[in-house]
Amino acid sequence: MSVFRTYLDWNATAPLRREARAAMLAAMDVTGNPSSVHGEGREARAIVEDARRRIAKLVGARASEVSFTSGGTEANNAVFANPWKRVLLSSVEHESVLAPARRCGAEIVVLPVDRNGVVVPEAVTKALAAVREPHATLLSIQMANNETGVIQPLSEIVTQAKSAGLVVHSDAVQAAGRMPLDFDGLGIDLMSMSGHKLGAPKGIGALIVRDGLDLPSLLVGGGQESRRRAGTENVVGIAGLGAAARAVNEELASFAGLGESRAFLEKAIKAIVPGSVIVGAGAERLANTVCFTWPGQSAETLLIKMDLGGVAVSSGAACSSGKVGPSHVLAAMGLPDDASRSALRVSFGVATDEAAFARFVAVLTAIANRTAGQSAATMNMPGGPASRLQMMMGEA
Repeated sequence: MSVFRTYLDWNATAPLRREARAAMLAAMDVTGNPSSVHGEGREARAIVEDARRRIAKLVGARASEVSFTSGGTEANNAVFANPWKRVLLSSVEHESVLAPARRCGAEIVVLPVDRNGVVVPEAVTKALAAVREPHATLLSIQMANNETGVIQPLSEIVTQAKSAGLVVHSDAVQAAGRMPLDFDGLGIDLMSMSGHKLGAPKGIGALIVRDGLDLPSLLVGGGQESRRRAGTENVVGIAGLGAAARAVNEELASFAGLGESRAFLEKAIKAIVPGSVIVGAGAERLANTVCFTWPGQSAETLLIKMDLGGVAVSSGAACSSGKVGPSHVLAAMGLPDDASRSALRVSFGVATDEAAFARFVAVLTAIANRTAGQSAATMNMPGGPASRLQMMMGEA
């Protein structure tokens, strides 16, 4: 493995922030259980409540609405502990939303997306018109997609859904700390977030539940987290999450500036990789995310080559236990399987420097040069795979 490593996979896990590390180390010396009434317990409770306030400030909610979980997956699963009769969700939701939705026994209505990955407005209107029991119906729409960075027009969708009387959930795992969030202003009822996406440790997250909404607890056996989640709180992880939330909240403006770096990378990719397509280019996206296709190549092979070159990126396709397969997100956007299997995702953060981008471009160029002779003429001839994909995605 190369001594010099370049990490460009922040959407999978962001590096642990120094502020979070410091807060966690301090919390490790706190002995008490936050449910205990003695001094040691109150010291632990203070850490938990301070973090709760910081999370609330980051997402535009009340502290009383923040419940800590083990991460985004648990938060999403907790939403489906309620006996919903009908669930409306987009075709590009994360599997941690899709899987519990399928398991909860509700009737599922899948809302299609266009070629840029944005939910089709007419589909939302049609689905809402068919709702007969609004208070037993959940609409779950992600804030931003983990594979493409595409941001959904949540304000317009929520306005329609609330007018129809639905309960609304948003998976904000990729969005928290990367774009301004306003839980209260949007009018949504439930929102999920995860710590390790914003520089907190792995294994900690939160579910934001609007005050007054009665949601059954996924975990029972204790009265912690206002009876929304039983079990002794993970004080060390919560301390790290609170510190990370405060830090990212102070640098949101800087994160937006990463759009310039994204534009630089996309221009370089288009120049280096013949026939490449930037996925979701026609939609509003997170400033730190680039998903692109490499016609005729395997994402799994490309990942290995990038890794050997000292650069960590990820596949735009679904990945579980190291196995890469077709992405339901890219399929929903109309990409054929061969394009989906060639997609790579590059994601970064405010701490990513110019040297990292330069390293990525250098390694990408080296790989492209080595593969240039592999049926390049066939790939780029009129009517070839690259040409067909560009036409499908509107880039021809």
